[in-house]
Amino acid sequence: MYEPLLFVLVVVLLQTLIASSLPCLPDQAAALLQLKRSFSATTASATAFRSWRAGTDCCRWSGVRCDDGGGGGRVTSLDLGGRRLQSGGLDTAVFSLTSLRYLNLGGNDFNASQLPATGFEMLSELTHLNISPPSFAGQIPAGIGNLTNLVSLDLSSSIYIVNQGDDDVSIMSNLYAPWGFSRVNFERLIANLGNLRELYLGLVYMSNGGEGWCNALANSTPKIQVLSLPLCEISGLICQSLFSLRSLSVVDLQGNDLSGAIPEFFADLSSLSVLQLSRNKFEGLFPQRIFHNRKLTAIDISYNYEVYGDLPNFPHDSSLIKLHVSGTKFSGYIPSSISNLTGLKELGLSANDFPTELPSSLGMLKSLNLFEVSGLGLVGSMPAWITNLTSLTDLQFSHCGLSGSLPSSIGNLKNLRRLSLFKSNFTGNIPLQIFNLTQLHSLHLPLNNFVGTVELTSFWRLPYLSHLDLSNNKLSVVDGLVNDSAVSSPKVKFLRLASCSISKFPNALRHQDNIYFLDLSNNQMHGAIPPWAWETWKELFFLDLSNNKFTSLGHDTLLPLYTRYINLSYNMFEGPIPIPEESTDSQLDYSNNRFSSMPFDLIPYLAGTLSLKVSMNNVSGEVPSTFCTVKSLQILDLSYNILNGSIPSCLMENSSALKILNLRGNQLRGELPHNIKEDCAFEALDVSYNWIEGTLPKSLVACKNLVILDFGSNQIGGPFPCWMHLLPKLQVLVLKSNKFYGQLGPTLIKDDDCELQHLRILDLASNNFSGVLPDEWFRKLKSMISVSSNETLVMKDGDMYSTFNHITYLFTTRVTYKGLDLTFTKILKILVLIDVSNNRFHGSIPETIATLSMLSSLNMSHNALTGPIPNQLASLHQLESLDLSSNKLSGEIPQKIASLDFLSTLNLSNNMLEGRIPESPHFSSFPNSSFIQNAGLCGPPLSKECNDKSTSDVVSHPSKKKSVDIMLFLFVGLGFGVGFAIAVVVTWKPCIGK
Repeated sequence: MYEPLLFVLVVVLLQTLIASSLPCLPDQAAALLQLKRSFSATTASATAFRSWRAGTDCCRWSGVRCDDGGGGGRVTSLDLGGRRLQSGGLDTAVFSLTSLRYLNLGGNDFNASQLPATGFEMLSELTHLNISPPSFAGQIPAGIGNLTNLVSLDLSSSIYIVNQGDDDVSIMSNLYAPWGFSRVNFERLIANLGNLRELYLGLVYMSNGGEGWCNALANSTPKIQVLSLPLCEISGLICQSLFSLRSLSVVDLQGNDLSGAIPEFFADLSSLSVLQLSRNKFEGLFPQRIFHNRKLTAIDISYNYEVYGDLPNFPHDSSLIKLHVSGTKFSGYIPSSISNLTGLKELGLSANDFPTELPSSLGMLKSLNLFEVSGLGLVGSMPAWITNLTSLTDLQFSHCGLSGSLPSSIGNLKNLRRLSLFKSNFTGNIPLQIFNLTQLHSLHLPLNNFVGTVELTSFWRLPYLSHLDLSNNKLSVVDGLVNDSAVSSPKVKFLRLASCSISKFPNALRHQDNIYFLDLSNNQMHGAIPPWAWETWKELFFLDLSNNKFTSLGHDTLLPLYTRYINLSYNMFEGPIPIPEESTDSQLDYSNNRFSSMPFDLIPYLAGTLSLKVSMNNVSGEVPSTFCTVKSLQILDLSYNILNGSIPSCLMENSSALKILNLRGNQLRGELPHNIKEDCAFEALDVSYNWIEGTLPKSLVACKNLVILDFGSNQIGGPFPCWMHLLPKLQVLVLKSNKFYGQLGPTLIKDDDCELQHLRILDLASNNFSGVLPDEWFRKLKSMISVSSNETLVMKDGDMYSTFNHITYLFTTRVTYKGLDLTFTKILKILVLIDVSNNRFHGSIPETIATLSMLSSLNMSHNALTGPIPNQLASLHQLESLDLSSNKLSGEIPQKIASLDFLSTLNLSNNMLEGRIPESPHFSSFPNSSFIQNAGLCGPPLSKECNDKSTSDVVSHPSKKKSVDIMLFLFVGLGFGVGFAIAVVVTWKPCIGK
């Protein structure tokens, strides 16, 4: 009875052997050979395709596998991953391999080409697709979303952290070129991928990054196990429906804009092993129950600054291998039971409220490879037990209260590859024992109080050193003994020596030809940049030489660089502005120098430039119309030069990419272009302080993203531009010192004809406006009534990306504030200003202005206003400056105005006011010039005594609030992902004469 069964088994076995031994079909081989020919002939391709020879069995070629059943000879697996192949684009021959189940094209160079729009839908049997890291650009083909059998999809860019810290981080792609997919419709991509188990989309920017991503996952991918969406620009809350994905084992959502509370349901996902939520905007109490999920091996919630909680008691059988809570508001004691985590490899702690030094029980975690601590609550010196952690490869103390000198025992940590001690209070000399750490790759010691003279070449004794940062200490860095040979030097890639008292360009860098990131800003280097620097650093992607005393480039205007970022600002360079030979996604800053001309013939080399800043120079001539050919340009700042002629019409009319155009403070004439296209991308347009004539172009209504319009100090005329109510994001409108006329607001009363709801700054000073100030119109300035809690504090553009970082452009404006002509280099959203001075308004001051509770400055001086000062102005508790001078106001000064705590500038002079000046500690601080030329006023600070000797009410101040001047706010800028600190809010500029 067993013989028939045995016979069947033998037949099946023979069929399998025959099928598996069948050579690949001719059409399959032909498709593969065509694909091979699409790659350039290089050493890498010669190695990868050595076995790919016509006439041989393609099923035996390297990276190729065929099916083991059915018809046989059909390719089911193609693995070209990581071969470093080069091609101008993916050949469509790959779509002839319709039996493919596994396809890996990642780690090759497809020259930023786009994937074919059609073809992927033909690979209907595909279960695994890997194009990571991608060297493609543009959109993800819709056909990928139709591969219903996909189990694993990887389109992510590989990333690594150049310098990790609380706010000092640069996340970079492994690939130098700005490749990768962007603006992906996530919901559409995964709608049909119901079998998906693994999804990797790191650095794929989503066009619909709100909460929709979360519900789409729950609805479309019920079997998902690995969810990896780091740096995808997703935002909003983590939806409750994510809890329905019970198979989740890995959740990686780091580096996004997610907010709200971290859901407690992560504690109940029984398969969850990795929870990576770092660098988001989560807030609130972290559910401690999540720590008790025994399956979890990695928890990372670091650098969510508003998340708080405390650490639990850890059991002996915990599975934790990685635990990161640094950069949060975690507080309380570190439990001694943390020593139970014997398998812990990585530990990041936040010490915001720890009352003493770190406990010695941490010294028992002998398996630790990485140890990071942040938080000002940490005090004392570096713990002695640190040197017991001999397995450490990464050690970081940041933004904490540790002080004292580094112990010489630091040299005992022989396995250290990264040592980061920054934003702390370490003092003394850098110990020589640090040079015993011969495995060091990264040494970051910025923003401490280290002292002494340091020889740069002494660090060349560390053979593997690739990242070095000594910035912003009290160090003096000198060359040291320079070896003319490069043989003994490490290959340094990342070097920051900002504020290191360097007096001459370091000759020690002469043989460092691998540097791609160099910051020598804020030193005292002078003269010319040595010519060898330009010849040595062909691929110097980031160069910052700002705030030195250089006078010469030491090279021709065309710089031999393939670069992303050059900052030469605040030096004394002369001649034509330099332009890199090749640039992609680059930012160029040449502001505050003595450059005198624009090299017209070199502007085509700016083809890949995102940002060009040449403000505060001596550039003359006309604005080159060739800028219009730079299709990538998003920021062009030519302000404060001596440019003449008219504005090239194409700069404004064809602005589909240009977001920021700043031509302030030149000698431009003519009229503004009037035919602005519908795809206008402007966010800020500033042509103030020129000689522009004519009228405002109504076609500006096409620029729906406009935030700032500054036409101040020109010769522009016309009535008030009510049509600007069609600009839904307009926050700053400056029309001062022009020839505008007529009444403010609509000529006919309509509900929505002239509502500028989002305005925060309105400057109409020094025009010919007339009539009464419309009462109802002011009531509709709704953004002057309150500031939304979820808005950023500083007005900025926030949608520019480059290889190195997410960059922002801080909007600026120049207005009269507290009687001074000031340029605000950061416009705080709490700066709310109305200036209608120097016009011909008459009638009374509208009482509705008192509803604008966020108002910080109000100037109605030099008009013909009559009637009393409204009592209601006393409700403007944020008011810092009030100027009603040179009008015809009458009556008494309202007593309640004396209770405005923040009021620091007041001018009521040259009116017809009368009665006693309110008595208060606040009012007594104002000079008599605030009240002169009012014949009927009496009492201090005026010398005129009041006839009525009765004591008036003295306004009390129940609040002891200290007056806060908005000019004194300090800010730390994250504009460049490497943590540049900016503490300047207001710069003082001389008035530019006409």
